[in-house]
Parts: sequence; structure tokens; C-alpha cells
Amino acid sequence: MSNPKKHIAVIRLSAMGDVAMTVPVLLALIKQHPDVKITVVSKAFFKPIFSGIPNLDFVSVHTKHQHKGLLGLYRLYTDLKAKGITHVADLHNVLRSKVIRTLFALRGKRVAYTDKGRAEKKALTRLEPKEIHPLLSMYERHVLTFKNLGFKVDLSHPFFLEKKAIPFKVTELVGEKKAQWIGIAPFAQHDRKKYPLDLMQKVVGQLASETNVKIILFGGGQHEKSLLDEMASGFSNVYNMAGIISFENELQLISNLDVMLSMDSGNAHLAAMFGVNTITLWGATHPFAGFTPFNQPIENCLVSDRTKYPFIPTSVYGNKNVPGYEDAMRTILPETVVAKVKSALQR
Repeated sequence: MSNPKKHIAVIRLSAMGDVAMTVPVLLALIKQHPDVKITVVSKAFFKPIFSGIPNLDFVSVHTKHQHKGLLGLYRLYTDLKAKGITHVADLHNVLRSKVIRTLFALRGKRVAYTDKGRAEKKALTRLEPKEIHPLLSMYERHVLTFKNLGFKVDLSHPFFLEKKAIPFKVTELVGEKKAQWIGIAPFAQHDRKKYPLDLMQKVVGQLASETNVKIILFGGGQHEKSLLDEMASGFSNVYNMAGIISFENELQLISNLDVMLSMDSGNAHLAAMFGVNTITLWGATHPFAGFTPFNQPIENCLVSDRTKYPFIPTSVYGNKNVPGYEDAMRTILPETVVAKVKSALQR
């Protein structure tokens, strides 16, 4: 089979949430430009995210060995070149991706990169009381990248990944889907984005008391598994998936949720790309920075009280510890979270 006339290499190496945020844009691009082929260039772990998308291939990047250093990046470039790449969309815009796109540009290929709006985000997160306004979302920024490549993408009629079959492993653990399934992902990479576990325990307890509801907990690693085991203890309708199912099975499960409750983290974006009602809790960060889950109403974003904590957002990624702001997320009451989840279930 000959290479299509237009073949875009889409580079987004990490992190999981950022990779998931590319999916709605790529789905729209493929639907609106069926003559275009896409090759996603990312970490091997993320390959299941793109499973089943038509006209899309995946190239795994191994920065610790095969693609380490300049020689490794050149090897990656030659592998991509052999696929007949005609355009490069650098949705990451870091040193590694800059090297790859520059090598293609030197061969006369059309390249474009996502402007992350660093200056605007720096202003948004300055440590002083301030009026804040929404910045461009990352979806809109990626759309501009493809526009610069010559491909118009319209997100006004959103596309989502199709719901997956529930894997047997999940049915064994949770049972057939005869109840409403609520996913809860209480962790994030940085502490200032994590809802206090004692408050989340209250949320779980109140939701578990509802009839015809099953709660499924998500996390990763032994420490989070232990914490979630404790959170699920004593409830017959709360299930901990951490460390039990594969990432691929996790995606299949997420696609069948009725609601996902997540921090400002990857699980929110994984749920949103399937069109799942997604409720997010925001601590040091804020949805105005452009990381609201795809096609979710702003009302689904529960934010810390900016009257009490006027510096919020204090950072884009939640990786800054600001003295006096440790308890900001405690201003999001468990009762408020439960009411929002129940409202989403009714929809």
C-alpha cells in the first residue's frame, strides 16, 4: 500500500493527561480530513490510548535506550522519515521534539509547534491577589498548530472515542454493569492537586450509601493501592482497581463509567476523551490555565475558594508549595462534591 499524500507525525511524549488531551483534536482532524494519515510519536505506555482510531499509527519512543541522546533522536527521525512523513505537528515543544521537527524542516517538510502560552500562564500564576480570565485551552492551541500546517480543525461538534467492551477481568471483580458506575481517581502527581484523603473518604461514604451505585477507585503503585484499599474497606459496593488491571483494561473500564471524579490529573482527561461526565477538583491549579477536560462544562470544575486564597492559581502544574495555602482544597466541601456527582448521574 502506497503512502498517503499527507502524513502527519504528531509528537507528544508525556505526560498522560497531556497525551490524552490530543485525542479529541486528532479525532476531529481524522473525521474532517479522511485523506490524511497520522502517526503519533509518544511513549510506549500510552499506545492503548490511541487503539482503534482509524488512519492512525503509533511509534513508541524509548528515551532511555533506543532513542537516547542525539544519536537516538536521529534514529527516531530516520524511522519516521521512512514512513513518508510529510508534515510534523510538535504538540510538546521540548528539546527532543524540537530536534525531530528541525530535522524534518531541513528536508523541506512543513512543521508547526504548539505555543503553550508560557508568558500568559506566568501572569496567571503570579503570587499576588489578581483578577483571572480563561486562557486558550490546550485543545484550541493544538487546533492552531494544525491550522499552521494547513489543516483546519473544527471542535464545535466534538468527537469521542467509542465505548469499549468491559473486560472479563473487570466483570469478575465488579460484576455485570447493572448499576451506575462512579469512578474516583483521588491522586495527582503533586500534593497541592490532591483532595485531602479524609475528605475524599467522606465523599466515598456518602456516595456508597446511594442505591444502585458502584464506586470504582483508580490509582497506581503500591502506596496508592494501600491507601485505596483502606478507603474501600467496609463498603460492599466500592472496588479498588489499583494494581489489579492493566492500563488497557483500565481504559476499557473508564469508557463505561457514568461519572468520573478526578483531580486536575490524567484520569480526568482519559474519561473526557470517551465523553464520560467528568467532575474535577482543583487546588493550587485552576481550569482557566487551559486544562479543563474536553467538552466538560466549567460547572463541573470545583475550585478552591479564591476569596480565602487569592493567589490561586499558584502554578500551572501544582508543583509549587506556597506557605499558608496547604489547606486550600479543604474549602471544597465533601457535600458539594457529592451533590455535583449525583447531579451528573441524573444527567
